[in-house]
Amino acid sequence: MSLFKARDWWSATLGQGEEFDQGCLCVGDVDNSGSGHDKIVVGSYMGLLRIFLPRAAASGETKAEDQLLEVQLKDPVIQVEVGKFVSCSELLHLAVLHPRKLSVYAVTGTAGNVEHGCQYQLRLVYEHNLQRTACNMTYGPFGGVTGHHFICIQSMDGMLMFFEQESYAFGRFLPGFLLPGPLSYCARSDTFLTVSSTRQVESYKYETLAVATEADTRQEAEQQKKSSGKRLMADWTLVIGEQALDICVPSLSPSASIFILGERNLYCLKDNGQIRYMKKLEYNPSCFLPYASVTEGSTNILLANHNNMLLVYQDVALKWAAQLSCVPVAVRVGNFQDLKGVVVTLSDDGHLQCSYMGTDPSFFMAPKVEAREVNYEEVDAELKTLHKVIREASRTQDILPKADTDEELVVTASVSASMDDVSKAVIHEIGGIAVPSVTVKITVKSRSSVQSPKLTVCVQPPLAVTQAQFALDSMGVGAMVTVKFSAFLNGRYPPADLGGHVAVSYSTPTGVPRVAQCRFSLPLRMASCPSSASKNAQFKITIDTNKPPVNLNEVFPDFLGKSEDRDGNALAFQLIAGAKVTVLASKTSQRYRIQSESFEDMWLVANELVQRFDRHFAKLGVKDFRNNFSGPLPLSEYFQAVDHHFELRVSAEKYQDLLSERAVQFRAIQRRLLTRFKDKTPAPLQNLDTLMEGTYRQVIALADAAEENRVKLCQAFARLRSATHLLIMLLSLWHSLGTEQTAILQATLLPLLQDTPQLGWEESVDAAVSHLLRTCLSRSPKDQALSLSTAQLSMPKDTGRLKKHIALLCDRLGKGGRLALSSEAQAATPVIMPGGCEPIAELDQEEPAVEQETVAKLVKKRQPSKKVKTKTDAAGSESVKEPEKELGQESAKPSLKAKEPAKDPTKDSGKESTKEAGKAASEPGKEPGTDPEKAAVKVVKKTSEKLREKKKEAEAADG
Repeated sequence: MSLFKARDWWSATLGQGEEFDQGCLCVGDVDNSGSGHDKIVVGSYMGLLRIFLPRAAASGETKAEDQLLEVQLKDPVIQVEVGKFVSCSELLHLAVLHPRKLSVYAVTGTAGNVEHGCQYQLRLVYEHNLQRTACNMTYGPFGGVTGHHFICIQSMDGMLMFFEQESYAFGRFLPGFLLPGPLSYCARSDTFLTVSSTRQVESYKYETLAVATEADTRQEAEQQKKSSGKRLMADWTLVIGEQALDICVPSLSPSASIFILGERNLYCLKDNGQIRYMKKLEYNPSCFLPYASVTEGSTNILLANHNNMLLVYQDVALKWAAQLSCVPVAVRVGNFQDLKGVVVTLSDDGHLQCSYMGTDPSFFMAPKVEAREVNYEEVDAELKTLHKVIREASRTQDILPKADTDEELVVTASVSASMDDVSKAVIHEIGGIAVPSVTVKITVKSRSSVQSPKLTVCVQPPLAVTQAQFALDSMGVGAMVTVKFSAFLNGRYPPADLGGHVAVSYSTPTGVPRVAQCRFSLPLRMASCPSSASKNAQFKITIDTNKPPVNLNEVFPDFLGKSEDRDGNALAFQLIAGAKVTVLASKTSQRYRIQSESFEDMWLVANELVQRFDRHFAKLGVKDFRNNFSGPLPLSEYFQAVDHHFELRVSAEKYQDLLSERAVQFRAIQRRLLTRFKDKTPAPLQNLDTLMEGTYRQVIALADAAEENRVKLCQAFARLRSATHLLIMLLSLWHSLGTEQTAILQATLLPLLQDTPQLGWEESVDAAVSHLLRTCLSRSPKDQALSLSTAQLSMPKDTGRLKKHIALLCDRLGKGGRLALSSEAQAATPVIMPGGCEPIAELDQEEPAVEQETVAKLVKKRQPSKKVKTKTDAAGSESVKEPEKELGQESAKPSLKAKEPAKDPTKDSGKESTKEAGKAASEPGKEPGTDPEKAAVKVVKKTSEKLREKKKEAEAADG
């Protein structure tokens, strides 16, 4: 047993299913026995009124004679108080507050002649029927009367009703009232204290309330001005910033203080509203009671919280803490026959307890522990083992738990090979093309019993499903459930991802929540249909392979509807909500061209082409098949998609600001019109109605434009995601990135699944790319800055910085950079590229000219030389021509090539450095930059010296 536990002196359980609150408990000599012993009065919301006289029992059980009276009243009991409420008597009476009635009772006891003891009766002295629903009440010698107590009742609508014992005095409405708060009376200053819904303490003098405007009927402000009396104003106010639970003004406190219990703080105020002190609480309080302290000038406070603790404070110092058996909603201190200063607590479910705080002597003695010698070798071995376990756990710990091989549920998804006979799509046609749907079958198999499984399907817009959520029945061991739904295109723009997720949430028999999930891929046929091939297009990319060309009809057997080329050299895909995409295959080389009038729309077809090539050669048993991209990177076209998305974001902010301005203007006009209409002497409107109508039309037009811009922004974000996916795929093929590096690149350039006004794609990608450039892609290990920026992400002013960082990312990947998340990853040593590429400057030292130069170099890098006419692949076959020349497009130049930059005197020195690098690397089969370290250092030094000389000559010539 803990020492710090409230000692149960007497307790009782009041009924079953009854509810109690803060005002349902009071302590006093309600029967006027004259012995000085208090009785406990308890009322409940069920209308039961009980009176107890606790007595100590040797057995610890409550006796039946401890309950003096129990009466069933008709109405719920909100609050009970004991005071001098009868005009012709100075005895104590019991005031009981009901929602619509105030009753004053006299409690009398008649001594019995037998062992049953005294008989107590409850006699009604008078009652007041209330016109308004009551909330709480307070009493005291209002106005300085002696020998009597008056009652003030606060209604739910903010009216204070004053009763001078048997008669009703007056009523006043509190100004600015919204919700009722705690109410208390301070006899020292003759004021009433409450905490309003504006979270401020308000004090009203009784004299001010008595002479204020009569409030028998609630009137408007204009009518109150014409009636007799003054407008009600608070004597003083104090903002506490939180709702108050209770207000208490102890009459015996020598410090003359007002105590207020807030939700997180305890306040002690002077009578004029100044803060004497404040105590911040580290718990959630439930009730409190200040009482006089034995120390002069201080006050003790009993404070209970929702942790079943009863704390005793002397001002702000904690003196004692005791554990209670329940959470009290009311606490009082009473003097009883056998013990004085007993703490009386009442819980919301009717647990009434009288306890004291102290310690009982304990005669238990702990047995003596047998001494044993310590084997230090075993202790050291055990400590080393534990340290090893801790190190392994700290190295391998993950944010998400590891997948459990023995999962309770196994979820599998299968997509139908053919489209539905009858389409389930909401939009039947887009641009004259029928929108198909495909059926997806989800199978859920349980290995053990699970409870309440719920299946959720998630696809990215504009894709949609016929049913996204399924509520399954609880499954036993070996049970299997199958659900079906159809997926279709539900927007007038192509999707960026044809995949979907299925998640099943369930609970184990022990109540542990878990989730099982799987992924499915929808066919390209759902978002496109076969079409006739077009020879010319604006945007083109070329995919190289290391195997002989294949027949496209064999790779795409489901797109043979309108193909005019039976040889399998050309295949066209008409996206249902997008442009036409054509795939052209070279007859002799291993190149495949993808071209379209829309840059973003090429992503779905290019991704499908690469995946089907991998599956096709895997079926043939080819293990060394590789896809490759030889450049140039389509950065300029990609940056167009970035700029378009950013422009729509800027437009969305402008629409939001304009809407805010017009809304403020609209409300201001409304207020002026309302003032004119309420005036009894109407004044001319001065065209305010016309201005209001015009403002309303502007608000509606701006709202429609903002909604249209939001739809365009969603489409632009989907197209930006498609373009980003295409760029990531080209980067991974160009530099042969592994799975881990490709995943890092995807997380860097596609951090968001949805664009929001609070966090946009541009600032997220800029932060991620900047982090990579400062860490794993820095020029040298010394330049790595591992300190993470704590600045808040915000929308940039333009996209120049973002585009520069993306270009630097691609450039450093091309120079041998390696993507890694580990802090131990070192930056790759700069590789000397053909053409005399200069090292990239750090982020804080870069200029706009460096950005243009870097982009131009990226576009020209790895472009096939015109002098080379033959190329030998791994299999030994020769390719003579480019695919566009074989297809009759010698005159057509790829639009993805950047314009030639202006000539620079440094270019000649770059050629010379290239020659010297070729001499240093004289071994066949090695590219420049792969020589031993010493040779590379010599070449770099010579190149840098010649570059400086050429630049000086160029500057002198310009000067």
